[in-house]
Amino acid sequence: MSPAEEEKSLPLPERWPRASKFALSACAAAVAELVTFPLDLTKTRLQVQGEAAVHRHGAAAGQAVPYRGMLRTAAGIVQEEGLRKLWQGATPAVYRHIVYSGVRMVAYEHLRDSVLGRSEDESFPFWKAVVGGMSAGAIGQFFASPTDLVKVQMQMEGRRKLEGKPLRFRGVHHAFMKILSEGGIRGLWAGWVPNVQRAALVNMGDLTTYDSVKHFLLLNTPLVDNSVTHSIASCCSGLVAAVLGTPADVVKTRIMNQPRDKQGRGLLYKSSTDCLIQTIQGEGFMSLYKGFIPTWMRMAPWSLVFWLTYEQIRRICGVSSF
Repeated sequence: MSPAEEEKSLPLPERWPRASKFALSACAAAVAELVTFPLDLTKTRLQVQGEAAVHRHGAAAGQAVPYRGMLRTAAGIVQEEGLRKLWQGATPAVYRHIVYSGVRMVAYEHLRDSVLGRSEDESFPFWKAVVGGMSAGAIGQFFASPTDLVKVQMQMEGRRKLEGKPLRFRGVHHAFMKILSEGGIRGLWAGWVPNVQRAALVNMGDLTTYDSVKHFLLLNTPLVDNSVTHSIASCCSGLVAAVLGTPADVVKTRIMNQPRDKQGRGLLYKSSTDCLIQTIQGEGFMSLYKGFIPTWMRMAPWSLVFWLTYEQIRRICGVSSF
């Protein structure tokens, strides 16, 4: 049998390992996103609480805005806008995770196995896991920034309707085209800097923690590579990711949701640093952790669903464990 024929006889994961891993991680991410999306919408609404009051009436007004909390915010969305609105923006969110999770997972494994390299005992040093996780998250988020921008903008459409403002978008395609026509290519990457910063921190919590905890458990406890180990590692990764990522997520959400001029420049904030300073001055330091509970409550089940699904899909398809 010739080398070409031998290659064709190999299973797809062996013939195209990176493409296969991209597809598998994208499928797992899509499942996790649909299951946990209502918590993401609630989190986004919480993070912009007080912002409008600050820009209308000053810092005192922002601090005086009553904090509705996660449950009251979610209940308010259902009562005022309808149950289906809890999934408003789900389509671009799934698109975003197909790109984001596919790229970050492939990038991390490539960095771990080929660029940074394991130790002689096949362990992956923690500092290398941190570098790999942050780098993979940043790369994945940069490519996914346009879809993330559309997701955040569409999540705010329900609030605009309640405020009596005209809706900006008819759907995902219309949102992409409108943003492109108003801000050009540059407009599609509006807010990419805080976006990438957040993704680097979140993946230092998610990828780094999952990989480190999982292999620590396998090397130092009687646990084996099964769903119990994956569940413990994913719960740890969700908590650490929420703690590290929430402040950057608040800044990212506000920058991406602000109005823009014809050149695509923001009208409320000059940069992520300016947004950070204005938020702290106007609403206090703890405003950076607005939405922490729904962020954590979303990241925990998201990580659990994603990692369990991803590990099982890899096993079924004959790909080695992550």
